[in-house]
Amino acid sequence: MISRRMSRSAVIQAIASFGPVSRASVAKITGLSKQTVSEIVAILESEGWVRTVGQTEGHVGRRAVVYEISPSAATVASVDLGGTKVRVALCDLTGNVLAERVEPTERSGGINVVEQIARMVRQTVSDHAGSLGDLHIAVVGVPGVPDPRSGAILLAPNIAGIDRIDLAGSLRERLGFEVFVENDVNLAALGEHWLGDRGDDENLVFISIGTGIGAGIVVGGNLLRGSCGAAGEIGFLPFGADPFEAESLKIGALERVSAKSAIIDLYRSLSNRTADVPGVFDAAGEGDAAAIETLDEVARQIARAATAIVAVVDPSVIVIGGSIGSRDEFLDRIIRFVSDCYPRTVEIGKSRLGDHATLAGGASVALSHLHISIFAEGQQGVEISVPPPAIENFRA
Repeated sequence: MISRRMSRSAVIQAIASFGPVSRASVAKITGLSKQTVSEIVAILESEGWVRTVGQTEGHVGRRAVVYEISPSAATVASVDLGGTKVRVALCDLTGNVLAERVEPTERSGGINVVEQIARMVRQTVSDHAGSLGDLHIAVVGVPGVPDPRSGAILLAPNIAGIDRIDLAGSLRERLGFEVFVENDVNLAALGEHWLGDRGDDENLVFISIGTGIGAGIVVGGNLLRGSCGAAGEIGFLPFGADPFEAESLKIGALERVSAKSAIIDLYRSLSNRTADVPGVFDAAGEGDAAAIETLDEVARQIARAATAIVAVVDPSVIVIGGSIGSRDEFLDRIIRFVSDCYPRTVEIGKSRLGDHATLAGGASVALSHLHISIFAEGQQGVEISVPPPAIENFRA
């Protein structure tokens, strides 16, 4: 039985990676006999997981039928829960986005955020004219550290009450299928690695700068979580603000001087004027000295953190994203300051996925879980890597 499950997972991996592909080619790729491959493909086709898409062309003699994954066989949901917005994407079995929704995050937090996510997932399925029964798995990216024991989200000051509820468990009760929760920046790093055309970058760091600041670290092609799942919580690096002050213990010394609130507060203290973050960027573009100094100082603090990460992890690339980090004029500052304080050239680039990076990572994790549960039947030690869709297909 175990051998049969391994053969089934090997066949589906070959079809997922190389499809459209013939049964003879699958046999060559997997090393299985043609008879075994034919039997497994017939079962997968009868169950609706694979489909025929024509025949091989250009070969002498009899043409062979070719197969690919059937995209509509199942769906997964990817959710990006942020401090200001919630995004939900419904994806097919090959990772293409079928429908998408975005709303302001429920400000009251706690269980009301759970209700909001559950409602948005149902509405997104309805937008696609689909059935909730076709939805197998959801992955939720959160701005904090999921506690594996309680299900609460720790170190998440931007969403009230989320540290007092079992987020995954509460969503499972409301939706009726498996829900996994992961740090949002970890998912963004996985998304960039999976879909951002950075598959050759086995050592990658994603730094997100927006409402808060955090990092996702990929080492050797695998996500670095750490012993408690808190790897990448760089907001707590002891830079910028006094790390021993009570406020630093709450949100982190670096986050106090490097995210949205820091830009607003610093600009106000330098100019005696009030502006939101876009307003500060606009003012800097118009030559406002206080705005320029504000962005320079915040970028300098982030460059210190990025340099510390480079010294420890030595990534091939640092990807900068988030609502603030993705701005070209801010990225240019970070690059300049890193070059001023580190002797080796460090590749620093903008996220290629923009505000869809976390959704892409969530989709990749959801699809991997789905493929393993269905095609390997949960067998331990079996991994099925899901090839990414075309990047232009990862938007509704």
